[in-house]
Amino acid sequence: MAATHGSDTEGDGLETPLLARGKDGRVPRAPACCSSRYGLALLSCYGFFVVYSLRVNLSVAMVDMLNTTHQTNHSASVCPAHPSPARPKNNHTANVYNWDSETQGWILGSFFYGYILTQIPGGYMAGRFGAKWLMGFGILGTAVFTLLTPLAADLGASYLIAVRVLEGIGEGVSFPAMYTMWAAWAPPLERSRLLTISYLGAQLGTVISLPVSGQICFYLGWTYVFYIFGIIGLVWFVLWAFFVFDSPNTHPRISERERLYITNSLKNELSPSAGFIPWRAILTSRPLLAIVVAHFSYNWTFYTLLTLLPTYMNDILGFSIQQNGMLSALPYVGCALFAVVSGQIADYLRETCLYPTVTVRKCFSLVGMIGPALFLVAAGFIGCDYTLAVTFLTLSSSLGGVSASGFNINHLDIAPSYAGILLGITNTFATIPGMVGPVIARALTQHNTIAEWQVVFYIAAAINVVGALFYSVFGRGTVQPWAVSEVYPHGD
Repeated sequence: MAATHGSDTEGDGLETPLLARGKDGRVPRAPACCSSRYGLALLSCYGFFVVYSLRVNLSVAMVDMLNTTHQTNHSASVCPAHPSPARPKNNHTANVYNWDSETQGWILGSFFYGYILTQIPGGYMAGRFGAKWLMGFGILGTAVFTLLTPLAADLGASYLIAVRVLEGIGEGVSFPAMYTMWAAWAPPLERSRLLTISYLGAQLGTVISLPVSGQICFYLGWTYVFYIFGIIGLVWFVLWAFFVFDSPNTHPRISERERLYITNSLKNELSPSAGFIPWRAILTSRPLLAIVVAHFSYNWTFYTLLTLLPTYMNDILGFSIQQNGMLSALPYVGCALFAVVSGQIADYLRETCLYPTVTVRKCFSLVGMIGPALFLVAAGFIGCDYTLAVTFLTLSSSLGGVSASGFNINHLDIAPSYAGILLGITNTFATIPGMVGPVIARALTQHNTIAEWQVVFYIAAAINVVGALFYSVFGRGTVQPWAVSEVYPHGD
């Protein structure tokens, strides 16, 4: 097949996929079972489980860290409280604090002030020095600071904010580093599968840590939330250090068949001059701008729910700390399932049905962004109907999982050689909602009324819809000309 250059036209990408170019150019597929690339997917899944566990556990613990008798706003929920069993007495030894709603907003958002600082540097350093150790030490540092969280809280809100900022700095390199690693490990027609398995850990971290944190608070006290999950992070680092390598060529235990399958699949996509970074072309790329807008918009809703859903469950719906974690996790159970299923469907549509990559990415993004917006707005209008409230919030987050096979991995489609840098750029902008979202939401909900929360949901839904429409117009699915000298389409 003659080489073609990536373009921004919708007519491109209709050629035969990379793995089916004919007998002469066919790349033999290596088995998935017991393979090194799927082993990497599982360990990175565990890594992102740690990343999100350490990120969201404060959302549940915060409910238990507050001195509710000192709150100036409503200490009782808007809806009738649900009966809950009496707590064991031994969990009342942890300190509680007199933080107002504004201080709570700053504490919950402080993580992202550090997180935003290392997005672009993380992508650059991963490409320059290797992704394995950058991601490993980043998450290790976050685990260590998590263990120090109870001490910081005792010292004061400012110390806790500082520790959360440092945690964010450590976690900020994780996604750019992982994208850089997948650029060297993921065959084009397995990207959706491998990446959705990998990032399933983010959903599992949320799904598991929210209810488990609630149980830990109930039976042991909020301090143990940070001790237990911090230790889990240390265990991951040991496994990561021994079993993960930066590329197939540096892996001592990979089979020759799998190594050749991966490297031959990627040889026409990766830039021959890895040391050169076309910054001007990157920063003026419309396909990248489309991902930036979509990522920012999606994360506004995601982070709003991630940081404030336990507060909403407690202040509005009246669920106790023990019930709170379980119900707050339900939306992310659906999100995890939808993400994995969408990954399988997306690769099937591209490889077997020969749908253009750009079409698949846009359709999955529209479903994964407009769907959540509709159900989020609906959740604000059901009053104290607990069943509908949980159902709508669950559907909102579940449909969001579909976007995992949309804009979320489009970086690897348009510039695999610079995927880590591109992810760093988009994630920098996508971190802003995590910084300002909780602060704005808590400022708008000082009296904890349903009407105030409706405004919060309206804002998030509107931003989601705008982002989805923008991406559907400007998103692309082919490797861009500035990303590689010669581009061979892979089913775009």
